[in-house]
Amino acid sequence: MLTDPSRQLRLLIDSVRDHALYLLDPEGMVCSWNPGAERIKGYSADEVVGTHFGRFYLPADREAGEPLRLLRLAAQHGHVASEGWRVRRDGSSFRASVVIEPVMEAGELLGFVKITRDITEQWQAQRLLRDAQRALRHTQQFETVGRLSRGLSHEFNNLLTTIGNALDLLSLRVASDVRASELLDAAQAATDRGALLTRQLLAFSTGQTLIREPVDINTLLQQWLPDLQRTCPAHVVLEASLAPGLPQVSTDAMQLQTALANLVANAAEATLEGGRILIGTALEHRLDPDADTALQRGYVTLSVCDEGHGMAAEIAERATEPFFTTKDIGKGSGLGLSQVFGFTTQSGGFVDVSTTPGVGTTVSLLLPAIEDPAHDR
Repeated sequence: MLTDPSRQLRLLIDSVRDHALYLLDPEGMVCSWNPGAERIKGYSADEVVGTHFGRFYLPADREAGEPLRLLRLAAQHGHVASEGWRVRRDGSSFRASVVIEPVMEAGELLGFVKITRDITEQWQAQRLLRDAQRALRHTQQFETVGRLSRGLSHEFNNLLTTIGNALDLLSLRVASDVRASELLDAAQAATDRGALLTRQLLAFSTGQTLIREPVDINTLLQQWLPDLQRTCPAHVVLEASLAPGLPQVSTDAMQLQTALANLVANAAEATLEGGRILIGTALEHRLDPDADTALQRGYVTLSVCDEGHGMAAEIAERATEPFFTTKDIGKGSGLGLSQVFGFTTQSGGFVDVSTTPGVGTTVSLLLPAIEDPAHDR
């Protein structure tokens, strides 16, 4: 029969295995240790009794005086509850929910009862739920912006087509007027810029249908390089390193040209005077990030590398967000990299960004190769 109160208390404490229950003296030295404490923290009673309970805290928390601060609060308020990271015997950390109660007798503080519960799984589940909710809100916001972008893009395209046709007709009537011709050229350039922005909006919103066909990237690059060099400032040197014998890829050549122009424009703005921009191609075998298997496949890589100022980590994380830009108002739409990512994703590929502040940035488009003899390697 369980009639002895002290035996009842001991059996009760020893039977609790999902909570660490132990006594501390007024200075924080461990006086008792239950099986739950051994299971959660990994220490046996012989290893712990007589040592300070601060050993279970992270070094930074110990240095900040967190263990003794909690004891003081418990003594002052009769109870303290907290949550934080604690350390097991093997050095691993876990998320702990902690309650400390003072033990009083005749108004004298005899010590503390400390209860610790491992809530790592619950904490991780809450974090995952919060991240999922944030991602859902982010996706919903993007879908809303995408629908708005598609509608605006089509409306602007109609307007720009009308303006462009009118400019073409006017240019025939004022061909002999040099000043008028200059103004018309400027207006046409602005119209072309507007058309580019609408294409970027459509690519971001995935509302633009790609006209995919087999293309040889090296052949296209050789055709585009002179125009790309002309878009760069005089102090920036554009170079190319094209790997021979690349397989073809299935993509939209016009959208590929727009993506490359966006990357070169960004690289030119970041490159210091006398710097270089290197456009390179290569064949790589990489895991398909969207596939469920561990098989590698071939990708034709088109990379643009600059010797500019690079991007800080927090900027690089946001670089592909639509409308995000570090440029002054009126100097950038924030859609350049969004177009690049949207186009590459629609083409079945993905983008790698490597950047180091003070060194430079490399953006690589990886497009699936049509012929991939090493697909099963």
